[in-house]
Amino acid sequence: MAKRKTKKEIKKKDKEIKKKEVTQKKDKKTLLEEKIQKILDKYKKSLPCSIIEDIVNITIEKNLEDKLGKLVLAAIDEYENNCIEPAEACGIVAAQSIGEPGTQMTMRTFHYAGVAEINVTLGLPRLIEIVDARSTPSTPMMNIYLEGAYRVDPDLAEKVANNIEMTKLIDISDMEIDLTNLTITIKPNEKMLKRKDITVEEILDHIKKVRRIKGELQSDGTIKVTLDEPGYKNLLNASEALKNLKIKGINGIERVIIRKEPNEGYVIYSEGSNFEEVLKVEGVDPYRTTTNDIQSVYRTLGIEAARNMIITEAYNTLMEQGLNVDLRHIMLVADIMTADGTVRAIGRHGVSGEKSSVLSRAAFEITVNHLLRAGVRGEVDTLKGVAENIIVGQPVNLGTGSVKLVMRIPNLKKK
Repeated sequence: MAKRKTKKEIKKKDKEIKKKEVTQKKDKKTLLEEKIQKILDKYKKSLPCSIIEDIVNITIEKNLEDKLGKLVLAAIDEYENNCIEPAEACGIVAAQSIGEPGTQMTMRTFHYAGVAEINVTLGLPRLIEIVDARSTPSTPMMNIYLEGAYRVDPDLAEKVANNIEMTKLIDISDMEIDLTNLTITIKPNEKMLKRKDITVEEILDHIKKVRRIKGELQSDGTIKVTLDEPGYKNLLNASEALKNLKIKGINGIERVIIRKEPNEGYVIYSEGSNFEEVLKVEGVDPYRTTTNDIQSVYRTLGIEAARNMIITEAYNTLMEQGLNVDLRHIMLVADIMTADGTVRAIGRHGVSGEKSSVLSRAAFEITVNHLLRAGVRGEVDTLKGVAENIIVGQPVNLGTGSVKLVMRIPNLKKK
């Protein structure tokens, strides 16, 4: 009688089969990459690694190994058609392709697509905010995605939202000022406390941290606040301080809305942004959560993430207005803004103000100041760019102007 396999042996066998499949797939990929490289060497051409990887994946998926040569040649043609010519004025083309549609953008603030309750700056003001590298956007907001059980359970999603949304004392209680005895009575709202998952003891602990006042819990569930130095002005100051006293949540997050999205589960949209702190909250998916605050992304995740954010935000702003701009032009702007490892503005305080050409800087803004400063320093303009050559009336160093031909006529006569 044959010996029955144990569960351990079956699992081990499954692991070995999966490992073998992965190894075979890797070997197949490596062989295909080598074949593609041979085809490229034969035609003395080159392709970026990402395109080669895409060709390999498509070949394996659709079983096109017999048509690999045709596929590579088609990719080479498509790639070369999309490459720019040497000495092409790519900066001017990018500026024109973004600037011209920019004239047709609206100046209004629309609501965020799908979330009518949250207002977000869109259109031209948003595009200006992005290229100016503002420290904080005029209407900061976040799309907070959840992970695991938090995505599907509405109670858990609400728990995360309560931990994120900033709750002030005035939001969860009523306050009464007694001008005769110079005291303040705080009446916590039971419904709000239950909804926000806050206890009266927690409120009392936060009140005790405020200077020059004392809080005592009364038998009827209210909190009586007395002053160390009784006085009418001190009473009003204490009242204002208590209204804005933070009880729970994250600074900067004014309001949150929970929505159930198709194929996604529960997603939290917030008015206000604090990217670094939100990522630390339990239940938040740190890999997909986004904010429209580019400087915050740069501080938290680094310059590459900030570059991607500039591209995404600028592209989405233009597309939302129905303006179709090639992504590579926006990528060029994002590259220039982040080239030195920091997020710089395009204006006179950033990229334009740091150009090596004096005339180019002067042509942009504050002309007299630039010329005076350059005169004092004794700067030299080598006239290599577009703007400075147009100013002095010379042919621009691109297109036909990028070629200089020197001929010796006596040599020609001899020949």
